[in-house]
Amino acid sequence: MRKQTGAVSLNMLVLFGTVFVGLMGFAVDLGRLYLSRGELRTAAESMALSAAGRLIGTEASTTDASAAARRQVETGTGFGNRYEYGAIPIGESTGFLNSEIHDPTYWATASESTGEGDETTAGSGEVAGSVARHVRIELTGEAPLVFWRFLSLAQEGKVAIRVRASAGVSAPLCTACGIDPIAIAPIDPSDTVNFGFVTNTRYTFGYTCAGPPPPQPLAGTTQRLPYVILNRLNEEAELFTEDSQQLFRTGAVGLLPSTTEARSCITINAEETIWATASQLPCNSNTVQTAVRAYLCGLATRMDISLVQGCNTIAEVDTLNELFQPDTDLTDLEDYTGYIGNTRRVITVVIVEALNPAGTMVVLGFRQFLLQPVPNNSGIAPSDANGRIAVTYIGNVVPLKQGRFGGCQVSSGPGKVVLHR
Repeated sequence: MRKQTGAVSLNMLVLFGTVFVGLMGFAVDLGRLYLSRGELRTAAESMALSAAGRLIGTEASTTDASAAARRQVETGTGFGNRYEYGAIPIGESTGFLNSEIHDPTYWATASESTGEGDETTAGSGEVAGSVARHVRIELTGEAPLVFWRFLSLAQEGKVAIRVRASAGVSAPLCTACGIDPIAIAPIDPSDTVNFGFVTNTRYTFGYTCAGPPPPQPLAGTTQRLPYVILNRLNEEAELFTEDSQQLFRTGAVGLLPSTTEARSCITINAEETIWATASQLPCNSNTVQTAVRAYLCGLATRMDISLVQGCNTIAEVDTLNELFQPDTDLTDLEDYTGYIGNTRRVITVVIVEALNPAGTMVVLGFRQFLLQPVPNNSGIAPSDANGRIAVTYIGNVVPLKQGRFGGCQVSSGPGKVVLHR
């Protein structure tokens, strides 16, 4: 009886040992499968976000987006993010392990870019150029297996993996950060899409002034739109603390980053006031406040970094000027879709209910314009007697780098880049 019991115990030990080893093997292969899939998904999401950031409403945007996606995983320059798949760069092969980067596809809507699992519609709604607002990235690879080889799906010691990631431009933002603190009033307040501005139409932004005679628009523009600079003076700044220095930097890059949202962002339905030292002057004085010139000097760096007349009075202006580079496309454009630059010339301005240089102004939304060179110049002219700049209305095509939703009800406006889950 004891011999039978011992035999049974030994058999059970062998059986359970075999099952345990098998389960451990399945766990190892399953873990490797999830790890490989995770590596591909992380790379695909990074590529999708990078590509979506280049969907700026131009004909060249999808070409630029595809190049931006590839840069996330490239290894030639050393600037890629070094995503790896089985210890080899994604897109390369060892003969045993392979991964492939498929060409990005572009879509007009988020639902089309995600595909919603319907393979039968793949490719049916793809778009390119100026109408592309969303991107889909697809990567495929093979996960190495050891213990699953006896299964029919893995007899070659590997199993196929496919991942997708989609990203694009979000719904309109209620709070926009890093934008330009220029405020203008709508031409047509009843138009909630464009506020009366016409796409690809050139306007003059001229600083607000009081009384006659009204300043004239710049040559080649349809009309003059008065503007003000909204107050974002940071009294706690540690570097370049002077008023003119902060205005220069704000003109060069938009609202400066801050841990305090009220300094770096503007919210729809909120009340704003004019920058104190950029107050309104009589129109017949034929000049603007020095604060306005400081802002325009910064704005000028987006088109030409050579110091121009009226900018040398800013403290440490040479040091400030070296911090910025002009846009890569300075062409005088009639149609924005032909733009091939890096968006330095694009300004996102605030639309307020009405300009009120002496009080508060309620924010209605945000719209975008493209800086244009003034006549007989390579950029803008900060010394202009009315603080005038030439701009072309482009709508809401360039995604913002930062902002948040909630707190407003708007159907049109710039968004930001988001992943679609």
